[in-house]
Amino acid sequence: MICLLTKAFPDKEAAGDRSAPWGLTASEAVRLLFHCIAVQQAFPLERKVPNAETRAAMAEADEIVKAGRARFAAVEEMLADLEEAARP
Repeated sequence: MICLLTKAFPDKEAAGDRSAPWGLTASEAVRLLFHCIAVQQAFPLERKVPNAETRAAMAEADEIVKAGRARFAAVEEMLADLEEAARP
C-alpha cells in the first residue's frame, strides 16, 4: 500500500463548496477521484452537478434521515403513491 501525502487543495473551503452539491467533502472527492482512476485506469473527466430537482430530493432525503421519520408508514403506501404519480 502506498501512502500519498499531498496538498491537494490550496483552498480547502472553496473545494468543499464545489464538492458539496454531490454530497461529498473535499477529502471524499479526492478519494473518489483516486478510486475512479484506479478502477477505470483512466481519468474521469466528466462530472456533473445534480439539477435543482435532484438537489431538492437529496435535501428532502437528508431531512427525513435527520428527523428519523418517513413519508410512508409502509412500502405498500409508497408504491401506491408512485403508481398514482405515474398515472397520466
